[in-house]
Amino acid sequence: MKVKLNDKVLVISGKDKGKQSRVTRVITKASKIIVEKVNMKTKHIKKTAQAAGEKITFEGPLDASNVAIICPSCNKPTRAGYKVLDNGKKDRICKKCKQSLDGAAAETSPTKTKKTSKKTNAI
Repeated sequence: MKVKLNDKVLVISGKDKGKQSRVTRVITKASKIIVEKVNMKTKHIKKTAQAAGEKITFEGPLDASNVAIICPSCNKPTRAGYKVLDNGKKDRICKKCKQSLDGAAAETSPTKTKKTSKKTNAI
């Protein structure tokens, strides 16, 4: 799935068509995503002896194919492609402007450094 957490997306089909928002959760196995303030659902909770009844509104899942990723550099809805970097990692790129969708973090991956402590024997 080419949509990742915190991507800015445009809904391209369904009742919320045209809305832009951020991805808050990704359900990879079902190929679904949850987007802020999109596909709002209402659930009625029955009253009990301990609590009063209430209505809860929450974001329902969308299929990942119903959204288009918005490129951070050209601000247009686009499809995502892949480019293999020199270090062997894949980077998502915008199909329109060929810029990275993951930002500069993917190009300069942090390397783990070992902490070495030198013991000095003061006698």
